[in-house]
Amino acid sequence: MAKTQALAALLITIVVALATMEGAHAICGMANEDFKLCQPAASATDPTDTPSAECCSALGKADLGCICRYKGVAGIWMRIYHIDPSRAMALPAKCGLTMPSNCS
Repeated sequence: MAKTQALAALLITIVVALATMEGAHAICGMANEDFKLCQPAASATDPTDTPSAECCSALGKADLGCICRYKGVAGIWMRIYHIDPSRAMALPAKCGLTMPSNCS
């Protein structure tokens, strides 16, 4: 559960960071547009109840092991961009994804 939460937090951090950058290139197999698809489900203000099918599809194509390497910076970005950590941490499970076993 903690691994899933950390991965979700990292994902949202990357989503927010990329959403603020123009012309961002793909990170861990996800383009800026892919990350933006997941942002509504993790928003601290008026979030959707579940991630969209498009969000889950984008997450399903991502290199989750790569995303794990970014998780240390998640907390700062979540606060700055009003991301609800609980919602962010629930995204992978809600999408039915299996996290890499080495993502601690």
